[in-house]
Amino acid sequence: MSARIVVFGNEKGGTGKSTLAMHLIAALLHQGRRVGTLDLDARQGTLSRYIANRRRTREAGADVPLPVHLAVMPDQDAAAVAEALAQLAGNDVIVIDTPGHDSALSQVGHTYADILVTPINDSLVDFDVLAMVDPVKLTVARPSHYSERVWKAKQLRAKRDGGSVDWVVVRNRLGQLDARNKRQVAKLTAELARRIGFRTADGIHERVIYRELFLEGLTAEDLAFLSRRNTAAMSHVAARQEMRSLMMALGLSEAAPKAAE
Repeated sequence: MSARIVVFGNEKGGTGKSTLAMHLIAALLHQGRRVGTLDLDARQGTLSRYIANRRRTREAGADVPLPVHLAVMPDQDAAAVAEALAQLAGNDVIVIDTPGHDSALSQVGHTYADILVTPINDSLVDFDVLAMVDPVKLTVARPSHYSERVWKAKQLRAKRDGGSVDWVVVRNRLGQLDARNKRQVAKLTAELARRIGFRTADGIHERVIYRELFLEGLTAEDLAFLSRRNTAAMSHVAARQEMRSLMMALGLSEAAPKAAE
């Protein structure tokens, strides 16, 4: 398969996974990339609804690009995932959104990742999905169930086609102010990264703009291309810059080389 596959995965819900995925999709589309999207969380369906809203906005006259979108239902199996990916293979990038809980479809989706993006909110509660923390020493005690699952997905990927998974943990919904909790999460994430082999990147700050455009299916990147919007707002400019920085960290920017296999 020639398309680069980016999987958004985390067993904890509420980390901004689908929102981050949609903003990445829009940014790639505006670069002129051919983008396929696959929703493996079709019961919740946040990404599918976001794209449906975007399609309605386009039909109403907004000149926004669309991805080729498919969804796999919860009662389908690994063969359905493989078939969907085969249909999307002609794209440059395929973005997969997975459920915010452990499921058979999520496990299958992880094994196809070239880049696995795991957003976590900047809190010790969210860090718990990656590792158990010693409450006295405030150090990593051991990797958690999700980290073990990613390790298994890497092994299955290597066995299937010899490929590797570039795992990137993204500290998402960052607060604007420094805080003790924020520093602790940064320290623990760096420690765990060295221990089990993932990269880290900053995601997006907590901004209203990342949520207010859902009903129109739009993103911060779209605003620069729609004259009916005031795109000079500093929050819009900052939001676009955050996404561009994340794309560079993921190796998906036009100015950045692909991550080494």
